[in-house]
This record gives sequence, structure tokens and C-alpha cells, in this order.
Amino acid sequence: MLSPKCLLRSFLVALLCALCSQTASAADTRKPNILFIVGDDMGYADVGFHGCKDIPTPHLDALAASGVRFTSGYVSGPYCSPTRAGLLTGRYQNRFGHEFNPGAPNAGLPLTEKTIADRLKAAGYATGLVGKWHLGNLPEMQPLKRGFDEFFGFLGGAHSYFASAGILRGTEQVKEMDYTTDAFGREACAFVEKDKGKPWFLYLAFNAVHTPMHATDDRLAKFPNVADKQRRTYAAMMIAMDDAIGKVRAKLAETGQNENTLITFISDNGGPAMQGVTVNGSVNLPLRGSKRTTLEGGVRVPFIVSWPGKLKPGVFAQPAIQLDLTATALAAAGVATKPEWKLDGVNLLPFLTGEKTGTPHDALYWRFGEQMAVRAGDFKLVRYDTTADGLDAGRKAGPSPLKLYNLHDDLGETKDLAAAQPDKVKELQALWNTWNTANMKPLWGGGRADNDGPEPGAPAKKGKKGKNAK
Repeated sequence: MLSPKCLLRSFLVALLCALCSQTASAADTRKPNILFIVGDDMGYADVGFHGCKDIPTPHLDALAASGVRFTSGYVSGPYCSPTRAGLLTGRYQNRFGHEFNPGAPNAGLPLTEKTIADRLKAAGYATGLVGKWHLGNLPEMQPLKRGFDEFFGFLGGAHSYFASAGILRGTEQVKEMDYTTDAFGREACAFVEKDKGKPWFLYLAFNAVHTPMHATDDRLAKFPNVADKQRRTYAAMMIAMDDAIGKVRAKLAETGQNENTLITFISDNGGPAMQGVTVNGSVNLPLRGSKRTTLEGGVRVPFIVSWPGKLKPGVFAQPAIQLDLTATALAAAGVATKPEWKLDGVNLLPFLTGEKTGTPHDALYWRFGEQMAVRAGDFKLVRYDTTADGLDAGRKAGPSPLKLYNLHDDLGETKDLAAAQPDKVKELQALWNTWNTANMKPLWGGGRADNDGPEPGAPAKKGKKGKNAK
């Protein structure tokens, strides 16, 4: 017979085990935090995990190493606002007329559309946006009316990195600003700290590395051997964003939230490298093309999904698109999607865990004014802006003829197969035509002339950590 002391010890051990089991069970069933990170106008070649040598991106590289890196990751728009409209709704933006950047005062994400913030807020999530909105300036279109509990950032398409004019907290003007990238990193860390006791969704949308080309002196000094001034400034802007992402991930680890946070990272489009756009010194190699084109250089982007508690690190080679990130996040949060939502994105989790094999999509599609593209398997049919690079030298500006490329053999889209494979052209055109029947006419805009430049009334000025570089 056990002594009273032994009985007490056994009882305490059993109680401790039960409590630990309950704690582990609660942790397993707790809804994950969701962090969407978006870079702005990044070059495809300008991250270490894509082989960049002149710009160190250790924190982005670590994020890629911690999760799944997509080698065929796309966005549905070749420039800023349409991609963001697609990301936040999980639908091709062409479905609801958001084909171009909203330039008119009353233009923005249609009020008919629900955002992922709306859906996660209804599921009990705290929701926050830090950074660039670019989905409408009218009061009813602003973040606090589109599902976000908190907002710190600016409403338009671009902004000075040093000026406070136009930077809002909620709907109130911020009075001081040092450098937007640093400020956005701090605000993201504060959100992560404050809401650590409940599930949260944070949309961290940097304006880096979009023009204007503004960098702090201390970061510019890190690149004395980069001769080109624009590239040097771009590099300084890139490492600022990388630093901010590193600080947010460090805060996740510090607060014990790393294992239970699903993080996605994309650029909103390819780097602006062609004539006629506000170039920023980015490089898209080995891809051809640029921001504002439906060539690979406009729509294939750095693309990461990381969830240390659930997903093994690796590489995913099948084509995926930013619309999938919305469907994936909703699935991770336990939000059952409804047919009437008409989502175009696919939940990637079964493909990333190995429950499913194959490709998430039979085809991916693009429409951008007179430009278009469809990718099915390795083949891509595309009509693009001929000012994209010098391969169409001598042809007047405008859309190219239909071109067919095999991306497996020709990632740089240099060998047109349209004449040799007319049946494949017809097959892909038929796919695109069917997809296009569910789209609507653009509600505004026309593409190349759309404004996404600096905000009015927000001139560059000297910041606390250094001066702007142009």
C-alpha cells in the first residue's frame, strides 16, 4: 500500500500531466495568426533566395528557408492596385472591374466586394493594416470600413518615405515620420505584441521599393561599391524592408507566436524596368518584361508561404497565384468558404502538406487592357506591351501579336512557337475566352497612363535617420 506522501505525489504528477495535455490540446486547436506581407515593385532577381549577390536579404532568405518557396508564384495584376484587390478578395480583379489603378477620386475597390479582413473579423480575428492601401480614398472605401480594426499608413499608390503628410492612423493625420519602412516595421511589431492573446490578421503592405527613390544615409553607406546611384538607393531601400521583416519575425518569436503564425510574402508585381514607367533600379532576370506587362517579368514574383508549426520547408514548382493565399488563409482560420463568394483562389495547404498532388490550377489567366495571358501547364499564350524591352525593337508601341512560349524550355520568353503550334494557340485562346466571359468591363482607367506616383502634398524631406536620395 502506498504511503500518503506517495499518493499525493502520484496525484500531483497526474494532475500536471492532465494540465499539460489540456494546454497542448488548446494550442493545437487555437486559430492561427495570419500575416500577409507585400513588397512593392520588387525585381524578381533582387532577393538572396533567387540568387541576388549585390543586395543582402538575410531575413527574407530566412523566411524562405523556414517555409515553402514557390518557383512559379504569380500575381493576377501587373501593377499595384489590381494585385491588391485580387489578394484581399481572393478573386480575379477583372470579375468586378478593378482592372487598373484607381485614378479618379471616387474609384476604388467596389463596395460589392468583401475583403479577407471582413471575413476574418467575422470569425473572431483582430485585423490590422500597416502600410499602403491603394484601394480607394472615399471614406466608405478606406480600410476601417473594409474589415480592418486598425490602420496605419497611406491611402494612395505611392508616398514620400520621409514626409508625414498623408500618413494616417485610422483616419487621423500622423504628425511626425522618420522613414516609412522603419515606421511600418515598428507598427507591425506593436500590433503583434498587443494582440498576442487572440487570433489576428495583419496585412503588412510596404511601399518599398516603389518610387520615389528615398533611402537613409546609414543604409546608403552600406553599398559604396554599387556604382549606379539608382541601384545603390534601391539596394538601401531593399535592406530597410528586409530589416523590418526581420524585426517582425523576431517579435513573433519573442512573444511565442512563431509556430502558430501563417506568413505569406509576395511582391505586388515585377520590377519596373521598361521605358515609360517609373523605373527603380530593379532587376527581373532571368525573366523578360517588366511591371505593367503580362510577360513573366511583370507577373511572376518572389512568393513564400511559411507556417513553422504546420508546413515543412521546401520548394513548390507548380503554378500558384496570390489569389490562393486568401483561400489558404481562410482555410487555415477554419472559415468555410461559400459558393456565392465566387473565390478564384485555391487552398494550397493540402498541396503543401502532401495530402494532394498535382497542380492547384488547370490554368492561370491575365487581362490588362489590350494585354492578356494564359498559362496552362508549361505553355503560355501572351499578348504584351511591346515597349517591355528591346526584343520588339522597331515595332510601334502597343500590344504584340499573340505569342506562344514553353516556359519549361524558355523561361525568358524569347522563342515564339505560335506559328509552329497553331493548335496549342487555339487551345489556350479558347481557355482564355471562356474565363473572360465571367469578367466585366473595367470600371475606370486605361493602363499605361494610370497614376501611381507620389501623393499630392507629400514632398520628400530630410528624415531623422538620413536624407532622401534620388
